[in-house]
Amino acid sequence: MTESSSSVSAQAPQDIPLIDLGADPFTLFETWMREAEKTEINDPNAMVLSTATPDGRPSSRIVLLKGMDRRGFVFYTNAHSRKGNELARNPHVALLFHWKSLRRQIRIEGAVSPVTAAEADAYFASRSRISRLGAIASDQSRPLADRAIFESRLHEAEARYPDGPIPRPENWTGYRVKPEYFEFWNERPYRLHDRAVWSAHEGAWNVTRLYP
Repeated sequence: MTESSSSVSAQAPQDIPLIDLGADPFTLFETWMREAEKTEINDPNAMVLSTATPDGRPSSRIVLLKGMDRRGFVFYTNAHSRKGNELARNPHVALLFHWKSLRRQIRIEGAVSPVTAAEADAYFASRSRISRLGAIASDQSRPLADRAIFESRLHEAEARYPDGPIPRPENWTGYRVKPEYFEFWNERPYRLHDRAVWSAHEGAWNVTRLYP
């Protein structure tokens, strides 16, 4: 069957449900995330984080979602990194989740705020020992003349903290993205995709479906 000869009914089979416009966006996100956790081979919580400079020059990278509730979506990083520096000057970000196994994606836009010191401490303590030592040894995003320098700094950190707690560096912290916009996208045959948007307005969500 070719695209030119197929009917609209064949292109949009009834066994692929449309996105429910009556759903709460946080609840719908959690539902899709749980389904992705069953089907994605690696890191279903991976998301593209896009930041921008004050004059609008964007940059993107993949980070991991480490917490989510109605206050927002949390990730952790070095505040002195490129993204940390951009967030300090322009708090507006975009997130993108793409689950190829499910043929779905979710876009989220909003502004960040720092997590509390207690939240950052708790998550830092949950990381593996080598990851915590690496956070101490790394000047993230800054030039590294030789990999051996970083490895030497890692060994120094290991010697400094041979046993017991490893303190969280002050510049290692987390950010919470408060959503102002959700867009859910579900692939359908012949590019007749399903898209729905929730946008915040005066404490409520405006909901609409979009053309694919």
